[in-house]
Amino acid sequence: MTERADEDVPWLVGAQLEDWKAVMALVTVLPAAMDAQLKRDAGVNLYEYQVLAALSERPHGEIPMSDLARLSGGSPSRLSHAVSRLEDLGWVTRGSCTEAGKRTSARLTPSGREKLRATAPGHVREVRRLVVDALGPEGFAALARAGRVVTQVAAPDVAAVLAAPVPTARG
Repeated sequence: MTERADEDVPWLVGAQLEDWKAVMALVTVLPAAMDAQLKRDAGVNLYEYQVLAALSERPHGEIPMSDLARLSGGSPSRLSHAVSRLEDLGWVTRGSCTEAGKRTSARLTPSGREKLRATAPGHVREVRRLVVDALGPEGFAALARAGRVVTQVAAPDVAAVLAAPVPTARG
């Protein structure tokens, strides 16, 4: 790297650098804390919970695997492994999906829906404790806005899936 290239870098300094360190701590510590709670209390990891939750929000508890991979923030390979484990536990099945061509979908089973219902209260308590209540309404709303902006810049396809209106299937 040339000296000229280094001079062109708008380095983070002072408060920006300290704020960046705080952001990095957040994205490192929060998922680990959420994962630990879910493993301890429900025997699932955070990624598996996200898969179950995403399925529960869709009509008939079904979504194409490619959309589920984007929603859950995992690679197709990671999703396939997670869905295989969830299938082994009887919480998810795979099948054909005619939506947007010939694809494979994942579907939440009644047993999977019950597992999610049993797991959600503890997860929500932890989300409230670590984030929602800790930040208060304004802080939480600001964090959500920041998350949407960063997601739109870093992963527009994920932002589009998250922003798409979805009829809920909770209940």
